Amino acid sequence: MTQPLPQSDMTALHDGQAVLLAQAEALRLLADGLDARFQRAVEMILATRGRLIVAGIGKSGHIGRKIAATFASTGTPAHFVHAAEASHGDLGMITRQDTVLMLSKSGESAELSDLISYTRRFGVSLISVSSNAESTLAQKSDIALVLPDVAEACAIGMAPTTSTTMSLALGDALAVAVMRQKGFDPAQFHQFHPGGKLGAQFLRVRELMYTGDALPLVTEDQPMSDVLMRMTGTGYGVAIVVAEGRLTGVITDGDLRRNMDGLMARRAGDVATRTPKSIGPEALVSEAVAVMNGNKVNALCVIDAGEKVVGMIRLHDCLRAGVI
Repeated sequence: MTQPLPQSDMTALHDGQAVLLAQAEALRLLADGLDARFQRAVEMILATRGRLIVAGIGKSGHIGRKIAATFASTGTPAHFVHAAEASHGDLGMITRQDTVLMLSKSGESAELSDLISYTRRFGVSLISVSSNAESTLAQKSDIALVLPDVAEACAIGMAPTTSTTMSLALGDALAVAVMRQKGFDPAQFHQFHPGGKLGAQFLRVRELMYTGDALPLVTEDQPMSDVLMRMTGTGYGVAIVVAEGRLTGVITDGDLRRNMDGLMARRAGDVATRTPKSIGPEALVSEAVAVMNGNKVNALCVIDAGEKVVGMIRLHDCLRAGVI
């Protein structure tokens, strides 16, 4: 039986729910308030010949780093510049070909002034995100994206919580909109995410398949004694039956067990399972895993457009590569 929570825990639970609901409502207001300025901001970023420079200070700076990383990983060259460091030499990182995306809740932080002035002096495009349409930052921007005027979710209404959540979400919205306009696809995504579990999802079959002499190929008329030697020699537990290089069947351990009666008097074509599942070399490894799992097999033949066998991929190797 579930025990009731102590009163102190109930209070903490209520506080947590209240914060999340307040932030959810703020995001709804943000979405409802998007207008033509958002579209213009997307178009400005798309037209940028250099990089997107994301700038901010304090909590806005932390959010800015994440936004820059999101843009960079989805096909838009981006870099974070700390607003205070900009005044001590980092302004040199920004060129006339760049676009600056500056974040500040108040839009009046003193550390922003040099960076704002630099963009105005050299004609660098400036997009701002703030909560004050009348702020210096918003007024001097080419495009001012204004966050809804809602209270912070913290107990004293001062710590950046709701405002940073909205800034982060707006940055994500810009990045995804730009990504879609560019037609950024999974293959391009893989170029920026080659490592870890995420990168493994974009491996192609040709990158993991066995080829050449490693393939357990046998012909239709080969005696089963030869087939067994070939299966034992490769250690894959499968033989691929071909005719003039084209796939005609496979022989697995299960096929051997089902044909034990007079097995050694038979030939490969007599024992093979016909129309086995196969896949192309350019398919994603994750697709190959789905086919193998769906058909309860441990290996797939890889065939080209002419149905000739060019490789074999095994479930074991896919799992070892991190594709699950």
